[in-house]
Amino acid sequence: MKINQNKNGNELNLALEGRLDTTTAPELDAALRASLDGVTELNLDFAGLEYISSAGLRVLLSAQKIMNKQGKMKLTNVKDQIMEIFEVTGFSDILTIE
Repeated sequence: MKINQNKNGNELNLALEGRLDTTTAPELDAALRASLDGVTELNLDFAGLEYISSAGLRVLLSAQKIMNKQGKMKLTNVKDQIMEIFEVTGFSDILTIE
């Protein structure tokens, strides 16, 4: 998985490419934990994301809990197959997806 990160003031934009699974989820988790201090707006671009596993979902849930306390988080460009996973797991009700 590739993570393209762009921080602009209190806004953090991450574009993910590849697979967010057991192998790569710790990488995203570490990147988020290192970068979320002072962030009030977290934007995750899923245009290049091909797959997400339960490990990836846990990282998103953790990030959402942090952002609920300090700002907002949104996901954009979510592909149909990943949206289906969000819907089946109930994450579509928890996450802001545009």
